[in-house]
Amino acid sequence: MPVVLAGPEARRGHLAALVFVTKFRHKVFADRHLTRMEQIMRDVCVDFEAELVEFNGENNHVHLLVNFPPKVAVARLVNSLKGVSSRRLRQEFPDLVRHYYRINKLWSGSYFAGSVGGAPLTAVKQYIEQQNRPG
Repeated sequence: MPVVLAGPEARRGHLAALVFVTKFRHKVFADRHLTRMEQIMRDVCVDFEAELVEFNGENNHVHLLVNFPPKVAVARLVNSLKGVSSRRLRQEFPDLVRHYYRINKLWSGSYFAGSVGGAPLTAVKQYIEQQNRPG
């Protein structure tokens, strides 16, 4: 269920385009991984009173469009999204563990975060939807 921001936060919410890349750019994701990851990311966003507006990915990276309140620091949100998804995906999908058995991390330490304030929302959503999701 989408989060509905009310009051002043509805007017001042921030939209960010986020991109997370797998450690060493390993091509590990299939559709089943991305489907579960989307639900995990939605759950984390709810904890931050944020909304995952759009989600898609390819075999070695994911794109997210997140609407979050001004009181939330992007770095904290990203840290939680990456940490929780890494831990849960490695617990639920043993096939992912073999790629990361030494370092125990799914994601690269870096990420992209861009403001979406100037771009038309439909253009950003369309770009994310057009990612070549693996079968």
